Amino acid sequence: MDMSIFLIQCLNALQYGLLLFLVASGLTLIFGIMGVINLAHGSFYMIGAYMAYALAPFVAMTFGGGFFATLFVGLVLAVILGYVLEWAFYSFLYDREHLQQVLMTYGLILVFEELRSILLGDDVHGVDVPALLAGTLALGDVMTYPVYRLFVSAVCLVLALGMYLVFTRTRLGMMIRAGSTNREMVQSLGIDIQFLYRVVFAAGMAIAVLAGMVAAPVSSVYPGMGNSVLIICFVVVVIGGIGSIRGALLASLLIGVVDTFGKVLLPEAAGVLVYVLMALILLWKPDGLFKAG
Repeated sequence: MDMSIFLIQCLNALQYGLLLFLVASGLTLIFGIMGVINLAHGSFYMIGAYMAYALAPFVAMTFGGGFFATLFVGLVLAVILGYVLEWAFYSFLYDREHLQQVLMTYGLILVFEELRSILLGDDVHGVDVPALLAGTLALGDVMTYPVYRLFVSAVCLVLALGMYLVFTRTRLGMMIRAGSTNREMVQSLGIDIQFLYRVVFAAGMAIAVLAGMVAAPVSSVYPGMGNSVLIICFVVVVIGGIGSIRGALLASLLIGVVDTFGKVLLPEAAGVLVYVLMALILLWKPDGLFKAG
């Protein structure tokens, strides 16, 4: 492996890890802070990818916009859908057993998959890279790297910084952290915990949808694409520590490095290396790398 190939693999690992964080951070909010085992989170990622495909012609025809206008419209729809889903389904799960949460959210997976099949069919689709980001960056004399992948990494870094600032520097972040620790005490202080959880869920869904939309030009849009993402997201949450945003970021980057270089150096064992990493970290720190808050 020469230096240019090594650099490209490092960039691939960074981009994959940051994109994984973008998906897993939404699950961290919902699972870690609200205490709901949300098996439908992978479906939110799939919804985002299909939004990038299906909304593009509508946005271009209605607003005359391109990829970035589609991102904005998709995020607005995701926040609205997340708010409605929390009100209609998830608000009844906070005091229920985990088995009931699993059954409810698994049922939502089936509903989303059936709606996707009815509305958009079962074909594989592609989303064009925006013309502004369609170029490549030269790495040496021969190797190049797509600018769009760097854009994805930048979006994830900005989101990570934004989440850190919200949780540590704002009153909303303080209320969210307090609500995840002692819901009854927060209610007794006059804070509408139900509305607060609704906002958290809408934000978590919007983050997952954003991840699906920015990932769509890199990968294909296809049925069931959220299932594999869901599994690896739970691995991220477990490794990083349930409810910890910085833990999710570090765990995502570790998984990105292990998965990317594992496929290059040990392709036969690449499928299990991530789970070996999880087992080793849990043996060292059973609660994950960081605790919530």
